Amino acid sequence: MAEVSCTQTQITELHGRGCITLTWGALTAADLTAIAVKVAGLTDKSVQLQGTFAGSCAVALHGSNDGTNYHLLTDPQGNDITKTASDLEAVSEATLWIKPVMTAPDATTSVVVTVFAKGIIV
Repeated sequence: MAEVSCTQTQITELHGRGCITLTWGALTAADLTAIAVKVAGLTDKSVQLQGTFAGSCAVALHGSNDGTNYHLLTDPQGNDITKTASDLEAVSEATLWIKPVMTAPDATTSVVVTVFAKGIIV
């Protein structure tokens, strides 16, 4: 199995404020381990999960402040960000590291995870 790296795309807003998208994917049964990204300097994060969630597949968003111990991130209502279908959620926690985690994919699972945030990677 290969680890899925993140593609970073820096965006400049109309008033010069920086934004970025971080995209992992597609996560599949063969490539289900995502590489964490250091997100210092990013605020107002949202995550979009898009694709085919087949079988018992779930994709969660995890964060860490030490790069070793990861925990589920939550939405503003305090719900864990763990999805079994395509969705879009705001992310409440400000963590140093972030990564998607996929569990129980089958052969037809294919999910792209995109985080949008204000700021720049430092």
